[in-house]
Amino acid sequence: MKRNSLLLLTGGLVLAGNLYAQPKTGNDVTAPLHAMKPDYPVPYEPMSKEGIKKVLDKVFNYLDAVTPALMINKQTGEEVNDISKLDTSTAVKQGDFRLTSYEWGVTYTGMLLAGEMTGDKRYTDYTQKRFAFLAQWIPAVKKLVDAGAYKGNNYPFKQPIEPKALDDAGAVCAAMIKAQTAGINNNLRPLIDSYIDFVANKEYRLADGTLGRVRPQKNTLWLDDLYMGVPALAQMGKLTGNKKYYDDAVKQVKQFAQRMFNKEKGVYMHGWVESMETHPEFRWARANGWAIMAKVELLDVLPENHPGRKFVLDQLKAHAKGIASYQSGSGFWHQLLDREDSYLETSATAIYAYCIAHACNKGWLDPVTYAPMAMLAWNAVATKVNDKGQVEGTCVGTGMAFDPAFYYHRPVNVFAAHGYGPVLLAGAEIYRMMEKNPFMINDSSLQYYK
Repeated sequence: MKRNSLLLLTGGLVLAGNLYAQPKTGNDVTAPLHAMKPDYPVPYEPMSKEGIKKVLDKVFNYLDAVTPALMINKQTGEEVNDISKLDTSTAVKQGDFRLTSYEWGVTYTGMLLAGEMTGDKRYTDYTQKRFAFLAQWIPAVKKLVDAGAYKGNNYPFKQPIEPKALDDAGAVCAAMIKAQTAGINNNLRPLIDSYIDFVANKEYRLADGTLGRVRPQKNTLWLDDLYMGVPALAQMGKLTGNKKYYDDAVKQVKQFAQRMFNKEKGVYMHGWVESMETHPEFRWARANGWAIMAKVELLDVLPENHPGRKFVLDQLKAHAKGIASYQSGSGFWHQLLDREDSYLETSATAIYAYCIAHACNKGWLDPVTYAPMAMLAWNAVATKVNDKGQVEGTCVGTGMAFDPAFYYHRPVNVFAAHGYGPVLLAGAEIYRMMEKNPFMINDSSLQYYK
């Protein structure tokens, strides 16, 4: 027994010694210790265009397979291709995601950008085919709705036919205008006009015209709504040349910032309630993503001589600086930006990768400062695209709360649609950045060179 105990003790000491042994790399005199390769949690190098395209292709192949643009007979399951055979038994063939949700508005935009950047027509066709499908069937279903054919309030395409919130209209509207102006689709104007009428004229607003909601409290501002409203208004300004749309979009950015942007931290609170004397500031990552993406989308089309352009650009720079200060060492951002014990979240990280890279590519942000963090963010996001092409680590749809537990414990799920469009956008924009191949590893660190 004593001999066995001694052997166990000796073995334990050897094991302990191995656990704490230093790698045999020499000392400071015989080896360049500063050149040792750290054990990074995500790849610490610029991803090649080929590598980016492989990630994008995985996402595309998954989405193309699971989002059919087909009408079927609910009773028989047979496809309905003839619009004259539409009746109340006809429904959209179910896939993994809804074709008319705001998340899919982001996805359509991401597909358009991926097609433009990579030259792969499959991405462009994804959006073109589904918009053509919507343009064909939505008006036909609406005729049946107007005729009272449906009993109850459940019918196909309810979101675009009878929008109740910005979520139902803004993001898809912006994507449709992009497809229309690019000549990818030419029959979307009736849907665009219906969508923008809701955004510009029917959505609930505060007394000063700020886009608002009546939930969870009366006269509430949701930071998310900057994206749900501003890009559609901005794109409509471009489509029509009517300055009123640009003016409204700039007004939203200003009035949300006045109430919700913390200048010291450089980020926004998620929710603001008119009746609150003190606001508990929960800085939810994805809502901050929607806010910075709204500014990026607005600057893309806002005329250089518009009097509000300087404010929007300055606000973008302030927000980007604040967001950058919260990036984790793994490249991700946390669910609550300033709370490092909240989980690392994929969709917000993808949005930031896109927006920062896009702003660098446009010259709005200094790429020497910001491009490395955008690449690090993309590398992190790429690790969350699984072999099926699903995006992991995305927070599900989220309401508004005034306590931390709500945000800390929101589930993540591969069927959270919010992750797919941002991943496509991020990959496409980083692909654009890599066309110049300006990244180098210099003295072990990732650097960008103009």
